[in-house]
Amino acid sequence: MTAESPRWFKSSYSNNGGACVEVAANLVGSLGVVPVRDSKSQSGPVLSASPAAFATFVAGVKAGEFGAV
Repeated sequence: MTAESPRWFKSSYSNNGGACVEVAANLVGSLGVVPVRDSKSQSGPVLSASPAAFATFVAGVKAGEFGAV
């Protein structure tokens, strides 16, 4: 078990329009997960993705697979 706390950050591409997610990539090494949360609900639920699943998601976003918001 680790006492390491998540260090949350938003993408530099975020325009702070409220439709943002935050990730805590610092936990990949110690826990093997990438925690993801809604930036508007910081005390709300956290989704934990595997590093491979998160990388696939990011690649899909960059490729435009999810359409415009």
